Parts: sequence; structure tokens; C-alpha cells
Amino acid sequence: MTGASDLFSLSRRSLFAIVGPCALEELELGLRVAERLAAIQDELGIPLVFKSSFDKANRSSVDSFRGPGLQTGLEWLQRIKEASGLPVVTDIHAPEQARPVADVADVLQIPAFLCRQTDLLLAAAKTGRIVNVKKGQFLAPWDMANVVAKLEAGGGESIWLTERGSSFGYNNLVVDMRSIPIMQDTGWPAVFDATHSVQLPGGQGTRSGGQRQFVGTLARAAVAAGCNGIFLEVHPDPDHALCDGPNSLALDALAGELRRLLAVREAVHGN
Repeated sequence: MTGASDLFSLSRRSLFAIVGPCALEELELGLRVAERLAAIQDELGIPLVFKSSFDKANRSSVDSFRGPGLQTGLEWLQRIKEASGLPVVTDIHAPEQARPVADVADVLQIPAFLCRQTDLLLAAAKTGRIVNVKKGQFLAPWDMANVVAKLEAGGGESIWLTERGSSFGYNNLVVDMRSIPIMQDTGWPAVFDATHSVQLPGGQGTRSGGQRQFVGTLARAAVAAGCNGIFLEVHPDPDHALCDGPNSLALDALAGELRRLLAVREAVHGN
């Protein structure tokens, strides 16, 4: 099992991927996906982090599936971590969640809509875990320097910054690949979220749509641009996923996509 300090060190020198279902739908699904991810990691030699959320607090509709909640979600993540040997990452939405989540997760993720919440950032930083902050759809990449300053003020020593697209009119996103080197100029690794970047926020009225056919295109462009890591939400059956299915990659397509990303990195960057 890769420890958090080893994982952060790896993220500075080799391509890694954050991968998993959007939300924890059920324990068995999480275990099945993580087992497959562990096998892919062994086969391809790319460090993988299992990602899934115990609560999706910013869904479009009050009736949308959110996840099993904090207590059950952490119990499931602990079992997934032990069974697969993979490090895990999950979202937090309130400062009081930081400490209990850090007891299980190797990485605490700050959702894009909450990326400027000072108390949340400080609480996450104080845990000593890696903190991955999604850049808000409303922020310029250079504005993430202020987010970094807050994390560093809270004692954060392991920070990832994630590009996930910028608002482009209504119900649409666009990606500016310049954000990757701009965010890296803060001194911290930059991750590219290829699946949320093809999301159509609120595009289906009470839920978001997506264009998963462009996930690979944007992921390869981001690797060519020099990102340190790739974020990919995957599901065994995306069309029936309970959360973010339209922009999720099929689990069976993951290994092939990662091979292509590693080939792009080798061709462009030589490692």
C-alpha cells in the first residue's frame, strides 16, 4: 500500500491517476472497481488513487442520489482501501469533516464550488493529508495562488490543484490548457479532471449531462500540456450510474485510455 508521503513524492515525478465512481453507490461496487484498478496499476505501472464520494452535496436536484453519508461512507472506504491496497480520496464539504475523513483517506478533496472556503481549506491543511483542490468553474487559474496561500497558512505541505473546466455560457464548460502550467507555477502539482471537464452542468434540467466521447481527447491534450495527474470518474455501467453517468468513462475502457496517456507522456516529455 502506497503511503500518503510516498504518493505525493510520486506525483511530482510520474504521471498518476485519480480514478473511481462519482459516488459510493454500494460497497460491493466500490470493491469491484478498486480490485480492477489495482490490477491495472500492477499491469501498467501507473500509480492509481481510488476516488469516490460519501456525499455529493451539490447535486442539481434535492431528489438526486447523494451517497451513503459520512459514517457508512468512511467504513466502506476503509474496507476498499484494505482490500485493494490503493490509497483513497474523497470530498469534504465542512470543516468538521476534515479530521474524521483524514483518519481514513490519504487525500482530502475540496469540491470546486467550495475552493475559496477559508475555514474548509484550513481544516483540511491541518490534517497533514494531501489536499486536492478542484479549481472553481468561476476562477481564473492564477486565482488559485490565493487558495494555495490559505492552505500553506494552515500548515499544508502536500497540495494538488485540479483543473476541471470553466463556465462557458449556460450549461457548458470549456478547458484552457494554459491553466496547467499556470497552476504549476504555484510550486504544486496540477491534475486534470477529464471527466468533469466534459460535463454539461444542469444540462438535463434536474441533473447534469455530459459528453464522455471527448474525455480521451481532453485527457491526452492535458498530458501533452504537462499535467502531473489525471482525474477520471469510471463506472462499470455509466449509463446506469447514480451520479455523473453521462460524463463518466466505462471501466472497461480505462486500461486502454491510460495506455494512450502514458504513450503521450513518453512521446512528449520522455518519461
